[in-house]
Amino acid sequence: MDLRQSVLQVLEAFPDPEAGRGVVQLGQVHELNVDGSRLRLRLGLTTWAAPLWNETRGRLIELLRSRLPQVSDVEVTLEPHDRPAEKMGEIGLTAKSVVAVGSGKGGVGKSTMAAILALGLQRAGARVGLMDADVYGPSIPHLLGSDERPTLVDGKIQPVFVSGLPVMSIGFLIPPGEAVIWRGPMLHHYLTQFIRDTQWGNLDYLIVDMPPGTGDVALSLAQILPLSGAVVVCTPQDVALLDAARAIAMFRKVNIEVLGMIENMSHFICPQCKARHEIFGSGGARRKAHELKVPFLGEVPLNTQLRIFGDDGKVSSSFDVPESAPYLEAICYRLVKSIAARREASPPLPQLSVLG
Repeated sequence: MDLRQSVLQVLEAFPDPEAGRGVVQLGQVHELNVDGSRLRLRLGLTTWAAPLWNETRGRLIELLRSRLPQVSDVEVTLEPHDRPAEKMGEIGLTAKSVVAVGSGKGGVGKSTMAAILALGLQRAGARVGLMDADVYGPSIPHLLGSDERPTLVDGKIQPVFVSGLPVMSIGFLIPPGEAVIWRGPMLHHYLTQFIRDTQWGNLDYLIVDMPPGTGDVALSLAQILPLSGAVVVCTPQDVALLDAARAIAMFRKVNIEVLGMIENMSHFICPQCKARHEIFGSGGARRKAHELKVPFLGEVPLNTQLRIFGDDGKVSSSFDVPESAPYLEAICYRLVKSIAARREASPPLPQLSVLG
């Protein structure tokens, strides 16, 4: 077997992060040049996998070098590879992954984490939308600093765009301070309208900010959307962890897979003396995640600047804070890694198309 065939054999078993199937089968090997013992490869990866591009490239180079010792030099160049997003049946939403962000109780920073997940995935290069399903306390517009109103074009709701991120929230449609009092059927109707009648475009991820606690919204979303899974946000103290465990139980009861837990306000680093203070305790979410067999996506420290950005409608600037940015970026990476690991373990069947 010549070197080119040996390389292709290795690539056949190398999974695409999004699909979980081999990159050769999916036509993602865009170019392969073998010159003596030197190897040059152009590999296409989807924007869905953007947070994993560097890691995927490194794993592939290491694999080729370990399997093919006769290769003296390996160069792998990554470029975008388009794969159609899945249309969600009659709903009309076109997205590859729909992730609900929930919590067992209010006040743990759930909406902030939902916005940060959406913004972080977008910063990494993915196509992302953010839907505020917390209809009783819609805070996404405030966190993003937008008071625009959605418009209607050709019967479709045009979401509000904040720095290129399409966003939909009942907070854009009601006067500030007005309470939303809806029973289950009305709630279900508006959630369906937000999804079905909004011109989201082709998304890699739709992040859905859920109301805190356990209630009708999770049931409605489970009926409307094939959710990829849920992320549960909590703080370290025991009372918050008890509520987080209830939220996980609720998601599991409606067959929504829990993709991971985030521990917010995990600790505080004094800006003067640099000492670490565990105000609410620390590590509780990691222990609870292990106990419940849920991935732990990471911790976010208490940071005054993050609070200021949220209050000022500049939560997108959270990634500019050196003390917090690595934590936030790691959480976004681990979320995608969690979904990718499930797809690699049980890759979906290829979609069939009818030519005509």
